Amino acid sequence: MELTVDGHKVFAATGGRDLDQGLPLVVLIHGAGMDHSVWSLQARYLAHHGRSVLAVDLPGHGRSGGAALGSIEDLADWTARLIEAAGFDQAALAGHSMGALAALETANRHPGRVRALALLGVAERMPVHPDLLAAAASEDDRAYAGAIAMVIGWGFGTLRGGSAAPGLWQVGTGIQLMRRAPRGVLASDLAACDAWRGVPDMGCPTTLILGAGDRMTPAKSGKALAARIAGSKTVVLPGSGHMMMVEEPDAVTDALRAAL
Repeated sequence: MELTVDGHKVFAATGGRDLDQGLPLVVLIHGAGMDHSVWSLQARYLAHHGRSVLAVDLPGHGRSGGAALGSIEDLADWTARLIEAAGFDQAALAGHSMGALAALETANRHPGRVRALALLGVAERMPVHPDLLAAAASEDDRAYAGAIAMVIGWGFGTLRGGSAAPGLWQVGTGIQLMRRAPRGVLASDLAACDAWRGVPDMGCPTTLILGAGDRMTPAKSGKALAARIAGSKTVVLPGSGHMMMVEEPDAVTDALRAAL
């Protein structure tokens, strides 16, 4: 479906069911350079089990219009306006990587809009190496391709070629997805992660879902963040790297079902 936020079109997948304002809303927020498709399996499950679902394309990503937002704080304020634009007072937020920071910051800045959080592939801080930032911002095609290869290569912790979903080559699919993003989007997203210095300060129920093999946001860094969130729960997926929604789709869906 399409919504309008700040005068720009926003695309959101609804998991194959119409948005029902009589059901609790779940907003799924993707990570840097990605789009709504990373949540395909989870969105469908939640939509067919008692939730209204918006798996959004953030501004400048996927099928959404506008320019990519340059800070986690801007993404948080945008998410609050998205909930309002959809006709809901509040939502449960699930975010992956950059999306997790956006979800956390939304709860910080707009507590009345967020009833629960699930933070996937997240850490207390998410610094990005200057060489990767430079490659992502480069106009040189080889440097830019190298940035994508580095993000995807590190994202899949197991580097396995197979998938539980027949016909899905995880690494290749990830590279193609990131190549579809307009030039400049990945650089903007990575810079936003690198710059974020937020402090968790919210009271809503929070679950952190971490990959034991995550090389981008190691589980120990996620646990450090969890220690700063009162009452939070932590789920560690033994067989997963950073791209857990694809690597361990069933385990992630089970964790989201319990958290949201």
